[in-house]
Amino acid sequence: MTGVLNGRRIAILAADGVERVELERPRQALEDAGARTVVVSITGDEIQARDHDLEEAGTFAVDQLVSAVSIDDCEALLLPGGTVNPDKLRMEPAAVRFVRDFVRSGKPVASICHGPWNFVEADVARGRRLTSWPSVRTDLRNAGAEVVDEPVVTDGNITTSRSPDDLPAFCERIVQEFAKVPQPAGAAGRA
Repeated sequence: MTGVLNGRRIAILAADGVERVELERPRQALEDAGARTVVVSITGDEIQARDHDLEEAGTFAVDQLVSAVSIDDCEALLLPGGTVNPDKLRMEPAAVRFVRDFVRSGKPVASICHGPWNFVEADVARGRRLTSWPSVRTDLRNAGAEVVDEPVVTDGNITTSRSPDDLPAFCERIVQEFAKVPQPAGAAGRA
């Protein structure tokens, strides 16, 4: 899969409380495939990562504030989980708008574990076939989604996965889905 994402800029929307492995492993898979990833958040400088929601697990540098980035700047969007991370994002109107606009644009969006909570708040779950961490499934159903218990699910431009245990299948699928987006003009020289 090396090089299939050359030139594609992928936004990773996350906040304090992001589950480290759910940002780190997909990011590495995307970069290994040639993408350029950009961490976007609701606060500047850095975000605090967690392991199993409870243990501090270092930080990630923030590249851009969500209020200053446009969906036109990126070809795809990754929404990692962690319980606290999507809860913080759903309280920030600019983050909710960013997710809503990305999904409605038709560009690929991928989310794992608790990350699909973002689809509930952005009102883009209705009529979609989605999966997530078990405790999020009731919210997805109440928001009008068809919820399934599968390792990875793609419905149109949205790909979802259940948990860190599913990361190998999730990472493989998002590289495939993100590769379907046309390479931006002049990207071959940027990668």
